[in-house]
Amino acid sequence: MKLPAFTLPKPIASIGARLPQLPPTLALVGALNLALDRILPRDTLEPLTGKRLLLKVTDAGLALRFTFTARGFRPLFDPRQPDLTISATTRDYLALALREEDPDTLFFSRRLLMEGETDLGLLVKNTLDAVDWDALLARLVAFRPGFGKRAPTQPA
Repeated sequence: MKLPAFTLPKPIASIGARLPQLPPTLALVGALNLALDRILPRDTLEPLTGKRLLLKVTDAGLALRFTFTARGFRPLFDPRQPDLTISATTRDYLALALREEDPDTLFFSRRLLMEGETDLGLLVKNTLDAVDWDALLARLVAFRPGFGKRAPTQPA
């Protein structure tokens, strides 16, 4: 499935920026912690330990601050300048997650911005590139029968 081109309406970003950022940050770190060791290799992420990371979803007005510790990913309440900021729209993050776009294409087309310590940005990119998404999908399908299959359509 190819995602349609879209951007959330501008009022969404102004509303999203005024809302508490902790709930979506908790959802993000929860998902990252579930992926840790199963998908994301902890030893590869070691250089992120103690670094301040900021993930911006520009069209949603979200600014999710988190860090990586020996115990996994944690929300961050540190207002200081992040060590690495990654910014993109909702659609571009979804395209990355669905493997419709690769980070290099988004980066060189200026749809994915990385600011701060470039070595951390490369570490994140290379870690995501190293994930065997097909094997992961196969494990999910095996875990939950019917996952990834379309429901049969009813005759009209």
